[in-house]
Amino acid sequence: VSDLRPSALPGSLDVSRSMFDLRSPPHRFMKRYDSVSSVPSSTSSRKDSQGSNRSLDTITLSGDERDFGRLNVKLCYVSSVEQIWITVLHCKDLTWPSSCGENPRICIKGILTLPKPVHFKSSAKEGCNDIEFMETFVFAIKLQSLQAVRLVFKIQTQTPRKKTIGECSLALRELSSQESNHWLDISPPSK
Repeated sequence: VSDLRPSALPGSLDVSRSMFDLRSPPHRFMKRYDSVSSVPSSTSSRKDSQGSNRSLDTITLSGDERDFGRLNVKLCYVSSVEQIWITVLHCKDLTWPSSCGENPRICIKGILTLPKPVHFKSSAKEGCNDIEFMETFVFAIKLQSLQAVRLVFKIQTQTPRKKTIGECSLALRELSSQESNHWLDISPPSK
C-alpha cells in the first residue's frame, strides 16, 4: 500500500514503525498473504461499507470465508473425436466437519450441467491433507454444447454417511486441445 500524501518522501519505504516495535503483540508484524495471488495484504486497516476503519486483526472469518481446501483438475477437448477429458488430480488442505470423523472416505462427484446433466464419480479415498485421485473421465460431447455449461465438483464423504462437505466449479468456455491445469477453491456446499 503506497502513501500518496505529500509528506511521504520519494523513494522512502512506507513501513509502519510498529512493525519493528517488538513490544507490540506478535500479530502486529506478521505478513498476511492473499490466498490467490500470494501478494502481501495490508494488516493496518481498511474502510468497510459504512466508511469506518476496522482493523483486519479484529475481523473473524465467517463460515463462508474459511479455507476449505483446493481441488486440482486438468481439462482437455479432443476435437477430432469430440471428447472432453477430465482428470481429477488431487485435493489439498481439505477440511471437513468433525461429525464426519477423523479419516472419512472422500470422493469427488462431477457434474456437467448440460440440459441432461452428465454425472461421474471418483473412487473413495481415505481423508487426509493431500488426497491423490489421478482419475480421468472421458465423455463424447460436442464442443458447442460444452461451451455454455459449467463443470461442478462436489466433495463428498462416503463414511460414516454420505454427505457433501464442499464444492467448486468452473466454466467450460475456453476448452481446447491444449490441456489446461486448474486449482479450484473449495467452498461450503450451497444450501
